Amino acid sequence: MVIDPEGPVLVEGPVEVVLPDGRIARSDRFTVALCTCRRSHRYPWCDTGHRRKERRPRPADTAPGEDPDPEEGRG
Repeated sequence: MVIDPEGPVLVEGPVEVVLPDGRIARSDRFTVALCTCRRSHRYPWCDTGHRRKERRPRPADTAPGEDPDPEEGRG
């Protein structure tokens, strides 16, 4: 099992997961990504929904869509 604080829990398969309502979700895959953020539309399986909510902070003086340092990369 591999736990990533920024993403899912990776478990070597096959896997059976007992859901809160008592249903059992099964996967025969070699490695299964279990959702820990509950944003997945395929819960309990991860669909990378945690990535959609991540926003990178931008400098306060940079407008949306503007290059933060237009001089960088020139040379």
